[in-house]
This record gives sequence, structure tokens and C-alpha cells, in this order.
Amino acid sequence: MKKSPKRRTSFFLRIGFSILFLVVLSGLFLFLNTHKKIYQPNVVLDPSKSSYLFIPTGSTLENVVNSLYESNLILERSSFEWLAEKKNYRNHIRPGRYRIQDGMSNNQLINMLRSGKQEPVRLTFHNLRTLSQLAGIAGSQLEADSLQIMKLLNDHTYLKGFGYNPQTIPAMFIPDTYEFFWNTGASGFIERMKKEHDRFWSRPRQNLLEKTGLSRIEVSILASIVEEETIKKDEYPVIAGVYINRLKRGMRLQADPTVKFANNNFSMNRVLKKHLEKDSPYNTYKYAGLPPGPIRLPSPAAIDGVLNFHAHQYLFFCAKDDFSGYHAFAKTLQEHNRNARRYQQALNKKRILR
Repeated sequence: MKKSPKRRTSFFLRIGFSILFLVVLSGLFLFLNTHKKIYQPNVVLDPSKSSYLFIPTGSTLENVVNSLYESNLILERSSFEWLAEKKNYRNHIRPGRYRIQDGMSNNQLINMLRSGKQEPVRLTFHNLRTLSQLAGIAGSQLEADSLQIMKLLNDHTYLKGFGYNPQTIPAMFIPDTYEFFWNTGASGFIERMKKEHDRFWSRPRQNLLEKTGLSRIEVSILASIVEEETIKKDEYPVIAGVYINRLKRGMRLQADPTVKFANNNFSMNRVLKKHLEKDSPYNTYKYAGLPPGPIRLPSPAAIDGVLNFHAHQYLFFCAKDDFSGYHAFAKTLQEHNRNARRYQQALNKKRILR
């Protein structure tokens, strides 16, 4: 018996609705799955801790994905890769240090990485004697390679463009805390320090500089000696005044810290005759005037101590025999010798022979 047209219509309608239902269901599933890939959190971290992704210069999409996944910064690798390709992140990879936050979706994470909105690094350096120490600190916190930094700091041609040479370049670095982008290279680090140096030498400091009769580099050289002479910051201007008096009179500075530098031994407690015989342009017992460059990276306080030097008549000083860290100042050699004998006797009493 043949089916009536009405039944056939009903059958096709049911088939049509079923197909439509399956299409809608598939579309809904595809929509939810796509929404999940884009907007559902793919980062699950301890909210109390900061997590960072470091993207070196020259990284590929594969490098970034591997770093994210192997560092357990994302849960699903495939969904991140899928959206990264959709958003053309492959051609917009920006190196840097990025803070990854708990609950971020693939969309949020890729948008941040594409924008280059990185978290800056706070680089601090204080109380450094050598450029290699500085390069080590910079190299440990920035993408810059410490060996490349040192190579540039010993490059006469490169430094000439900044107005320095390998001996004077320590004067360009002002100890402080600075914010850098992690992907700063060796030349970028040095160029930034030159800008900070110029910013440090403000008009008020420049006015004080003119009163000293010294150049910026000479002030930094003298400040490096002053800072090695005393642990008491309130003595900086007084000691600076002594050395400026000696420079004006053409006297040798005879600064013990320069002898220690020339002998490459800052640990010595007592400067002996054999140390004074070291033939080095940094030995101010042998050579008049300032040494060729700073013997350490002088602090802003030491530089300001020189700029604000005290005008007095002292020409000599030595450590006080009470080991307080302060110094006894003298106008004459006879008075200084008495102070020096008292200090030497105190050293002998404590059996400090070298």
C-alpha cells in the first residue's frame, strides 16, 4: 500500500528537522569549543607567586610555545597554537620579560605578547669596584651578555663616541636603581647609562662643578678615591677639600687607596714601603695629579661630596688611632707625622702588620 503524500511530507519534515537539529548542535558544539579555545582560562598558577615568560631576541613561535608549555605556564598547548596562528602571532613575536597571571585565557595571553607589554626589570648596582662586577650584574638580569658588555667597555673606538676611554669609562656609570626592559642588549645598556649620567649632571651639579675647577671625569676620579678613604659620608667633603688643596699646590695626592688599586689588593690593612714602589700611573705616591681613571664606581654621595668640598687649610690626614673610622686632619707635615705615629702604634698594638 502506498504512503499518502501527507505521510511522506511528515517523514521528510522529521528528517529535515533532525538534520537541522544536528547542524545546530554541531554548530553549537563548534561555537562552544572555539569559545573555550579563545576565552577559557588556559593559565592556572599560584596567585600568590609571580611567574614570568622570557622571550629572547630572535625567538620563533615554536620557541615561545615550548617555553610556555615546558615551564607549565599553560595547560593546553594545541589550543594556544591554534589561536596563535589565527591571530598571526608568528609574525608579531616581541622579545621581553612578560608577567603571566593566573586565569589568563589564550586570547589575553597572546594579545599581551603581541603588544610587547613586558614587565620591566629593576637593576640595582651599588658599592662596585670593577666594571666586570657591573657587567656581571647587568648580564644576570638582562638579555645583554656580560662578555659582550666588557668587550664594548674595552673598545677604544666605541667608547670614544661617548667621550671616554677604557680607563675613564667607570665615571659614566652612576650607581642607583634603574628600570630596564629585559631584552636590552649590551650596547643598549651602555647607551642607557650614558643618558642616566647626563641626567644626573643637572644644572645645580654643573654649577658646583665649575667651582671645583675640575671636569666631570676628574670629579668622579677624585670621588672614587674619597669613597675608598672613608666609610663616613660626612667626611667626604673634608677629605675632598684636602685633595683639592694638594692638587692646587702641585703636591702628589699620596692616596693609599690608589696604591691598593695599583697593587690590585684592596684587602690590605696596611700600606707598606714595598707597595709604594709599585710603578703604575695609579700610584699617586709616584705620579702627580689624578690617576688615569676612577679606582671604583663612585656613588652619587661621593660625587656630591667632592662637588661640595670644604674650603679649609688641611693638607694631610690619617685614620684616627681609636679605629672609629674617622680621620685626624693636619695643616702641617709635622702635625700629620704625630697623628700617623699614633695610628701606626695602634696598628702594632693590635698586631695588624699587613
